[in-house]
Amino acid sequence: MKILIACECSGRVREAFRSRGHDAVSCDLYPTVLPGPHIQGYLEDAIGDGSEFDMIIGFPPCTYISGSGLHWNKRTLGRADKTTEGLKFAAFILNLKCPKIVIENPVGCISTRIAIENGIYVVKDDSINKRLPASQTIQPYNFGEDASKRTCLWIKGDLPLLKNTSYFEPRITKDGKKRWSNQTDSGQNRLGPSETRAADRAVTYQGIADAMAAQWG
Repeated sequence: MKILIACECSGRVREAFRSRGHDAVSCDLYPTVLPGPHIQGYLEDAIGDGSEFDMIIGFPPCTYISGSGLHWNKRTLGRADKTTEGLKFAAFILNLKCPKIVIENPVGCISTRIAIENGIYVVKDDSINKRLPASQTIQPYNFGEDASKRTCLWIKGDLPLLKNTSYFEPRITKDGKKRWSNQTDSGQNRLGPSETRAADRAVTYQGIADAMAAQWG
């Protein structure tokens, strides 16, 4: 298949598909980390209407649309507008003329503020629970990774839900809570503030990338 991995600079998902013989290319504003076919630039300028691809997997930036940061919209001037822009970009990917499209993002407002009207994905100003519910949620620890990060997938077209591959046993804290290596005992992410924190957290876990390539490819 000819596959586009949108908003990926790590090259991890792209290379998982290429290792299985697919013609996969990634696209992002930043250069690719792993060597391979990559379009550096704006997605809107690079791919037309998307009809040349058999499958598109998109990882739209989650900074302004994930649930963990939405509380800042009422505190920071202009941030709500950035949330709307982020949602419009996610809707843009979903509206591409490609038979198989997947959007990956943390739990956030894609489910509550994007709707389908006359077959078109549109962004709404108000929020309604489960307006566009995720097709499924996944955890890296169910794909052999020592990490917890609840992630949503919105699947458009004839693609199956991802099946878990291998469970990574957590450590158990003194108060009996399950925790993985990316978490403190209290459940917070271990990554401290840095210029690369958002990019580091956005990289797809290898176990999930491999499962996507094996099950969707």
